[in-house]
Amino acid sequence: MNLSSSKNRSNLIHALTSTTFDLIVIGGGITGAGIALDAASRGLKVALLEKKDFASGTSSKSTKLIHGGLRYLKQLEIGLVRETGTERAIVHRLAPHLVVPEKMLLPLVEKGTYGKLGTSIGLAVYDFLAEVSSTDRRKMLSKEDTLAKEPLLKKEGVLGGGFYAEYRTDDARLTIEIIKKAIEFGAKCINYAEVHDFSYDESGKISGVIANDLIDQQVLHINAAFVVNATGPWVDQLRKQDNSLKGKRLFLSKGVHIVVPYERLPLKQSVYFDVPDGRMIFAIPRHRATYIGTTDTPYEEGVDQVLTQQEDVDYLLQAANSMFPDVHLASEDVESSWAGLRPLIYEEGKSASQMSRKDEIFESESGLISIAGGKLTGYRKMAERIVNLVIKKHPKKEDFKTCYTNKIPLAGGHFKTSKDVADYKVEIEKKVVSKQLDEYYAIYLVSNYGKQTDEILTKMDDFEGNPEEKLIRAELWFALQYEMVQTPLDFFNRRTGRVYFNLPSILRLSTVVLKDIQAYFNWSDEKAKLEEENLQTELQEVSEFDFAVR
Repeated sequence: MNLSSSKNRSNLIHALTSTTFDLIVIGGGITGAGIALDAASRGLKVALLEKKDFASGTSSKSTKLIHGGLRYLKQLEIGLVRETGTERAIVHRLAPHLVVPEKMLLPLVEKGTYGKLGTSIGLAVYDFLAEVSSTDRRKMLSKEDTLAKEPLLKKEGVLGGGFYAEYRTDDARLTIEIIKKAIEFGAKCINYAEVHDFSYDESGKISGVIANDLIDQQVLHINAAFVVNATGPWVDQLRKQDNSLKGKRLFLSKGVHIVVPYERLPLKQSVYFDVPDGRMIFAIPRHRATYIGTTDTPYEEGVDQVLTQQEDVDYLLQAANSMFPDVHLASEDVESSWAGLRPLIYEEGKSASQMSRKDEIFESESGLISIAGGKLTGYRKMAERIVNLVIKKHPKKEDFKTCYTNKIPLAGGHFKTSKDVADYKVEIEKKVVSKQLDEYYAIYLVSNYGKQTDEILTKMDDFEGNPEEKLIRAELWFALQYEMVQTPLDFFNRRTGRVYFNLPSILRLSTVVLKDIQAYFNWSDEKAKLEEENLQTELQEVSEFDFAVR
C-alpha cells in the first residue's frame, strides 16, 4: 500500500497505533527526515510525526545552500568545514538535480570582512578541507576581472574577488524526497500529527508519545523503545514537557530572505558580499527570481508564526543597494519573502552570528534523546550519530546494519553526473515547448522533481484547461499521490516552491488547484473556503510587510 498517498491517511494512522516501533522521531524537518531514513534503511521500525507539514519550519526557510561554510573557517571550526564540505559532495551525488553546483563570487572591498591574502589562503584551505574537485577550485580575481564577472557591483572600493564553488538546493524539496525514501524503507511518516505528551513505563522511562491528529481530530497513542526529539526551534518545548530542560538551552536567531524578479537584479552568478554593518549577505539568482538574505537577529517571540517585517525588508534592500547601486531596489520590487529561525546552542557572550552551528545531542533521565543545532548540509551525519546512539542502546543491536545513506539516491535523482542532468533538461525543454509551455518550466520541473518530471508531463494529458493549468493540475495529482499533501498551502509552498519563487503564478492558478483539491478530499464548501483564506493569509504575510508588522 502506498502510504505516501494523501488518500491513505487512515491506513497510516492504523499502522502507527497498532505497532510498537523501535524509534519514534518527532519533527519532520531535514534532521528528522534524515534520522527516519537512516534508521529505516538499517532495519529499525520507525515512525515520524510532524505537527504541521513536513519542512514547514526551519527546513523550508534556510538560505537554500548546501555549502561548506566558508565563514566557519574564519571562526576556526575546522572539523565543521571538513564535514560539511564532504557532505555536500555526497548529497550532490544522491540528488544531482536538486543539489546543483553554484559558483559564488566574493567581492573583496576596502575595510571588508575578508582581505586579499587571507581570502586566498582561506579559500585554498576551504577547497582542501571540502575536497573540492580541481575544476571547481577557487580562483582569485583582479578588480577588473571581478567587475567583469559581475558588472552590477559597485565600482568604488572593490579590490578584487574570490570565485569558488557552492551548491544550491531547495531545502523543502530535499526534505520531502528524504521522507519519501524513508517511507520506501518502511518508515511510517505522518504530517499534521502534533505530539503533546509522552508515555512512560513503570520505571519512568519514555515508552511512546501521545499526539493529536489535526486532520481528523483524534488522539493517537504510539509506542516505541526510543523517542528522538528533532523539532528544531521547538526542541526545548518538548524537553520542558519531559521535565528535562536543564543545562544547555537553545538560542533562536531570526533569518529573513526577500525575493525580487530576476530582471530587477539580473546577477550573472551568486554573490556573497559585505554590508555596512559588518555582516555578510547572499544574493542568489534562481530561475525567474533573485533572492537576498539573510538577517541574523535574536528572537524571543512565539515560534509558531515567524513573520517578515518591514524593517527586515528595508535592511536587506539597503544591503543590496549598497553593493549593487545602479539597481535601486525598493519595497515594491519584493515579490515574496520568508522568515525562519536558527535553533542555535546558547553560548555566553557571543552574538547570534558568532554562535557555533555545530549540533549537540541531549539525553534526559527518562530516555528522551534530543538533537539541536546543526546545518542543513550536515543532516546526514547528524542522523547517523543519532541512529548509532539508538542502536548502541537497543537490546537487538546486532540485528541492524551500519549507516549507508551515502549510497541511497533520492527519488528523481538517478543521474550519474551533472552533465546527465543538463542533457535531461534539454529533453524536457523540448517536451515542455511541445506542450505550449514556457521554457522556464523545464528548469523548474527538473530542479524540483528530477526524473519524476516524465510522469507529471504525461499526466498533463489527462486534464483540461490551458497549458499552465494542465501542468499545475498534474503537479497537484503527483503531490497528492506521492507526497502527502493535505492543504493548498502544502502544495504551493513546500512541494512546488511557488509561494517564494513564483508567487504571481499562484494568483493565476489558485482557483483550479482549490477546485481539484476540494474534489479529491470531498471537502464541503465551508472547508474549501477556509483553506482558501489560509492560503491568502500566507500570501499576504510573505508579500505585504506592513500587514506582517505586529
